[in-house]
Amino acid sequence: MIDLSTRYLGLELASPLVASAGPLTGRLETLARLEDAGAAAVVLPSLFEEEIVEASREVHRVLEAGTESFPEALTYLPEPPSYDTPPDRTLRLVAEAKAALRIPVIASLNGSSRGGWIRYAGELADAGADALELNVYHVAADVETSSADVEARYLDLVTAVRDAVDIPVAVKIPPFFTSTAHTAMVLVKAGADGLVLFNRFYQPDIDLETLEVRHSLDLSTRASLRLPLRWIAILYGRIDASLAASGGVHTSRDVAKVLLAGADVAMSTSALLLRGPELLTELRDGLVAWMEEHDYDSVAQLRGSVSQRAVPDPEAFERASYVRIIRRYTDEWVL
Repeated sequence: MIDLSTRYLGLELASPLVASAGPLTGRLETLARLEDAGAAAVVLPSLFEEEIVEASREVHRVLEAGTESFPEALTYLPEPPSYDTPPDRTLRLVAEAKAALRIPVIASLNGSSRGGWIRYAGELADAGADALELNVYHVAADVETSSADVEARYLDLVTAVRDAVDIPVAVKIPPFFTSTAHTAMVLVKAGADGLVLFNRFYQPDIDLETLEVRHSLDLSTRASLRLPLRWIAILYGRIDASLAASGGVHTSRDVAKVLLAGADVAMSTSALLLRGPELLTELRDGLVAWMEEHDYDSVAQLRGSVSQRAVPDPEAFERASYVRIIRRYTDEWVL
């Protein structure tokens, strides 16, 4: 019998299939469907510090409205239950998900200030989250900010949150560091229990009719998998942390690929949005069939067997791949 069990962030999972943060993980009814279909863990939608700040400002505005109009208004306060802020909703979802599900519940936090990261990381841990994913989304647009400054910011963040909570901490990083491998190493040394590769930076567009900047969300495709696949293969065995593949996992073959590269889990959002939570059953069954066909008995056996350290040609994951692709493409198209 095929053993699909794996270990991620110190958590024992029944399989490597994780439903990552998205609309489907934001409601109890769809969380239950994800679990029934085969999700081994779920990552709840991110709590954004900007939403918290905006909600706090709105509450303050309502509380202060009219206080100087009439003397009796100075002692008037609206009923607290009428305010349902983003932190309230997120913390309630964590608690309710923990009570309703049998699988690990991972909370996600997207902060913008050091104090915000620390405060809300602690609150999510107190609400019962099994682990915490730091969804770091920082665009280094200041020309005075160096790559070293950016990396120091990440390092400080991880160190601060690690000191503030006792639960496992994963960091979802972008692929745009000057030295991704080195940054991964220092983040793990700072206390990250795992890395999620990669965070997608949604890019703005320009409307040619209105000349306005437009924002839209494009779901990942299977081609998106190649970037995390490369870096997981490079990092496997070189850092002492869990590795999660995020972006481009749409089929059971994609799951097999990231495990062969060295991932502990395969995370999916876009494919689940396109095909529904029940896709997880197809991914699990397809993975089992592929493993049986290729004589693998367990996820532990296949993990990392096609990582950079395991393949005969390690350069295939580096510059050599670029040269070979260009040559092959040129040969095919030269008339």
